[in-house]
Amino acid sequence: MPKINIKALSINAAFQGRRFKTPAYNKYQVAVLSMLPKVEIGKAPYELHIDFGLSSKLNDIDNGLKPLIDCLVKKYGFDDRDIYYLTVTKTIVKKGLEYIDFQIKSM
Repeated sequence: MPKINIKALSINAAFQGRRFKTPAYNKYQVAVLSMLPKVEIGKAPYELHIDFGLSSKLNDIDNGLKPLIDCLVKKYGFDDRDIYYLTVTKTIVKKGLEYIDFQIKSM
C-alpha cells in the first residue's frame, strides 16, 4: 500500500466559518436515532463496518459517514475517536431500496 508522509487534514481545518446543521440533517438524525437497535458495543477501541446501499453510482462513498457516525455516537454513548478500524462499502440498489447496514464492536 502506498504511503505518503503528511498529516491528515481534519474536517474542522478544511472549512472556514461556522457550519450549521440543516433542517434535513436534523430530520435525518431523528429518523436514524429512532431506527437504531439497542445493542451492546463493548469497550473501546472499536471497529466499525458500514455498507451504504445507494441508488446512484454518482454518490461518493464517504458522503454519509459523518452524519451516520454522529448518530451512532449519540445513540450508543461512545466517542468516535475510539474507532480504530473502519470499513466502508457501497452497494448499488434500485431507487427506493436505499439502506445503511452497520456493525460496531470492540476490537
